[in-house]
Amino acid sequence: MELFISLWRYLGEGFGLSVIIAFTALLVFMTIRRFHSRRVNLAIGGIFLGAVIVLIIAHGIPDQLAIPLSLRTYGPGDGPTLPVSNVMHFFTKFNEFERVEDIARDPADVPASVTYNEDGIVEIEMTTKEVIGEMADGITFNYWTFDGKVAGPFIRVREGDTVQLTLHNDPTSLHPHNIDLHAVTGPGGGGAATIVEPGESKTITFKALNAGLFVYHCAYSSASSHMTHGMYGLILVEPRDGLPPVDKEFYVMQGEFYSSGALGRQGLQRFDAHAMLDGKPQYIVFNGRTGALADGMDVKVGETVRLYVGNGGVNLVSNFHVIGEIFDRVYREGDLVTPPAQGLQTTLIPAGGAVMVEFTADYPGKYILVDHALSRLDRGAWGVMHVEGEADHSIFEGEVESGGGH
Repeated sequence: MELFISLWRYLGEGFGLSVIIAFTALLVFMTIRRFHSRRVNLAIGGIFLGAVIVLIIAHGIPDQLAIPLSLRTYGPGDGPTLPVSNVMHFFTKFNEFERVEDIARDPADVPASVTYNEDGIVEIEMTTKEVIGEMADGITFNYWTFDGKVAGPFIRVREGDTVQLTLHNDPTSLHPHNIDLHAVTGPGGGGAATIVEPGESKTITFKALNAGLFVYHCAYSSASSHMTHGMYGLILVEPRDGLPPVDKEFYVMQGEFYSSGALGRQGLQRFDAHAMLDGKPQYIVFNGRTGALADGMDVKVGETVRLYVGNGGVNLVSNFHVIGEIFDRVYREGDLVTPPAQGLQTTLIPAGGAVMVEFTADYPGKYILVDHALSRLDRGAWGVMHVEGEADHSIFEGEVESGGGH
């Protein structure tokens, strides 16, 4: 049933104009059969043909058969359309797609150090894969991923390192993919040399010239389409002398998902290219789905915490804030070269940007991570850092109640 309903939505929303024309043609045919005058029949047929031409011109003549039909954009690559052949292939192979139990990347999944091979090179292998996962209970998306999770794996290297990256595209994928790393100096950030068809692999080698916290993402054809299906992650280039030690590190990425179904609509959701172009996401989430960070960020009183936070975009600026905490140090826009800002409440993260923040957990409780454009919290942009330990009543004292929003 889910497959039938989803297919009907694609056909109805993608070919709505064609359906209207076909039904109108049938109505006109049934009407003119009642007339015996050749002139009347020709006149009615001419009016109908003229109306069809006007409709087609008004909606635009499509360059190729794709969904949405007749969407015209002006970027350097293909627009955010899906070829009809890929859509039909998706539905014919629907039951063969991997169902991922949890699409969300564990926020604690951060490598503790840089790993080198015997030649002193950092070797990285990643696989692009298109899967089915849950955005929320009963709400599924066709996610496009790096290594089957959103966000992709956290990459850790050091300034001056030589990095060899191999990108595989899983044979079950329907689309080509690539990887553009903002830490890479070279054509397309590596994207121009890593275009991989399903079942194909390519390797690039680059030197990490600049320290910082950088976004990487798929940039094939319509980069925005691939990113709003979940294809983004972070690469940390530590300064040559490394970063000061902390007790806990966590990995968070905000992303936008655009569905034709309204917020909370059940079933498999169709990607809405028009909503993406208009910058109106239905879901704004951390690490790929609603509730992804409800657990997994456990800290003890007195521990130092470092958050690596990125914004996969593609339209919104994130207003990152931890309710009840003040950032001791903020490395704005991933800048690890200049001294950090201190004592900040909220920091801006542009689309395709990142920030590193540090603080000490001084008091036990639940600390809510949000985009402080707070209507986005109801679209899924929240998480919880759980702090346990003895309370210092010189810092805070009061009767804590639950259920009040925080």
